[in-house]
Amino acid sequence: MVNDLIADSLTRIRNASMRRLEVTTLMYSKIVEAIMKIFQEKGYIESYKVVENEGKKSINVVLKYDDNGRSVINEIKRISKPGRRIYQGKEAIKRFKNGYGTIVVSTSQGVLPNDEAYKRGIGGEVLCSIW
Repeated sequence: MVNDLIADSLTRIRNASMRRLEVTTLMYSKIVEAIMKIFQEKGYIESYKVVENEGKKSINVVLKYDDNGRSVINEIKRISKPGRRIYQGKEAIKRFKNGYGTIVVSTSQGVLPNDEAYKRGIGGEVLCSIW
């Protein structure tokens, strides 16, 4: 049993992109699905689809590569962990990597990318970063 589904999902994406796999499968949770939605909107993954097999849900993620075959994802990192939660206000999450990267924040209004959380004027738990 995996304790941290977010860290497991990010590791599976990282490993699959290093091996240049087309698709990887993640364990399902609502928060992982919300993170994949943000990754798709920001252009880090091609698409994702929730699949149900024998009563168990999983998420199939289609990875994205550039014209040279390199992964679009340079770095993907878990920030707030179950043993040490990291919370930041709206000013601290304003920009990441000069706008080239994205921080995923869990707020009172749902899971949001850092630019959207800043526009709404709310902070929250910093789940992960990607660029």
